Amino acid sequence: MVEITEGCRLPVLRKNQVNEDEWPLAEILSVKDILGKKLYYVHYIDFNKRLDEWVTPDRLDIKKLQFPKKEAKTPMKDGLPGSRPSSPERDVVRESTLQPCCDSRRRNGIPPLQWQRYTEYHMQLFTNLHHVQTASATSRGKTLPTPVQMIPNGTTSIQRHLIPPQPGRKRKSCGGTDEDSQDSSDGIPSAPRMTGSLVSDRSHDDIVTRMKNIECIELGRHRLKPWYFSPYPQELTSLLILYLCEFCLKYLKSLKCLQRHLTKCNLRHPPGNEIYRKGTISFFEIDGRKNKAYSQNLCLLAKCFLDHKTLYYDTDPFLFYVMTEYDSKGFHIVGYFSKEKESTEDYNVACILTLPPYQRRGYGKLLIEFSYELSKVEGKTGTPEKPLSDLGLLSYRSYWSQTILEILMDLKSENGERPQITINEISEITSVKKEDVISTLQYLNLINYYKGQYILTLSEDIVEGHERAMQKRHLRIDPKCLHFTPKDWSKRGKW
Repeated sequence: MVEITEGCRLPVLRKNQVNEDEWPLAEILSVKDILGKKLYYVHYIDFNKRLDEWVTPDRLDIKKLQFPKKEAKTPMKDGLPGSRPSSPERDVVRESTLQPCCDSRRRNGIPPLQWQRYTEYHMQLFTNLHHVQTASATSRGKTLPTPVQMIPNGTTSIQRHLIPPQPGRKRKSCGGTDEDSQDSSDGIPSAPRMTGSLVSDRSHDDIVTRMKNIECIELGRHRLKPWYFSPYPQELTSLLILYLCEFCLKYLKSLKCLQRHLTKCNLRHPPGNEIYRKGTISFFEIDGRKNKAYSQNLCLLAKCFLDHKTLYYDTDPFLFYVMTEYDSKGFHIVGYFSKEKESTEDYNVACILTLPPYQRRGYGKLLIEFSYELSKVEGKTGTPEKPLSDLGLLSYRSYWSQTILEILMDLKSENGERPQITINEISEITSVKKEDVISTLQYLNLINYYKGQYILTLSEDIVEGHERAMQKRHLRIDPKCLHFTPKDWSKRGKW
């Protein structure tokens, strides 16, 4: 039997979304031995990392095993100047050539040296407490003249529906960038910017950080299966369940410790000011400087579900807006977003997350709508930090589409003339940044050139799709329930 080691690639059996067997190519990231049985941690090539998992040997197709090259340096293929280096060649081993492995001293799991790198790196993060963010992106969309006319019923039928169905596979783009990053209107940043929030810096993306390290999290009445690595203390990564206090988010190693903590924890809601309440939904504004421990615990939890973000322990420059659902036991966290106190790029969201138990219930759009409601009170237009995750992009595209179409369909004609509106006016009404308005109109294929001018054409498909989507959108922000006074952080020194 051949020994399968870290770095090998081979097809691995998995179930797709319609519960059918498929054999995508996967890379072995780690191997461990439990009671004499091997387990392999695999990453499915071109699939999102949240699908990575431990698998048993019977799910591996060793007939198509590819060994990594043993050269110290990666051989490069000839390419065009400035092009990305190609992947190293791999040895493809057929079943007839497999030889038994005589080296029984092969390591199990992650090598000590890599654990040492893990410890040193994350101890430094815990000590330095610093945010990292990649440089911001520029819009790829073409610049359009500001005046735009709208024709209520165009002659051209648009086949694309308002909200496209979510792709069957959670895949990432093959180019190695975060999937669908805001159409990647983004250029490739030369270096991380040191004043931003949580956008990923891949310089420490080693074998340890590529693997999920927490098996399960118990948060209140929910048990969550993390999607990605989060730098909780190493001694907690061997636990079957990590327990979190759902009100202060402190992490504990056992149910007994949690029960003892709950007798002392007086919180029944997030710290900070409650700035919105309607029905059972509330929003709390939390200052990252005044509530450091809560903010850092929130970031650790969020990192379990955000792959394109990195460490975030300098929470001083950030505000956190936590959405909760109220019942007789308290205010239970549903999701949150963070934003910089001062943003030179007009970012109104740094990180945004709806916890998995609350996803696909309209809470994601509610978080987005609330972020733009704050921008309206501040008298600014805003945009989320790029890149967006695949799920984040879907939520934002859907929100932008519905918000802009709502404005267009409510336009009234005067004196029987065709209704008119400009890109700038749409931006001012919605607080959506002009570049996002233009990219959304292009994405929906609404902009057409007609008789020497740009017009917006709404087909029946678009109108019907929008009406169906709005009928399902029961949760909305009520501006009358918002009690928020923006602060001028530039006059407050070091926040």
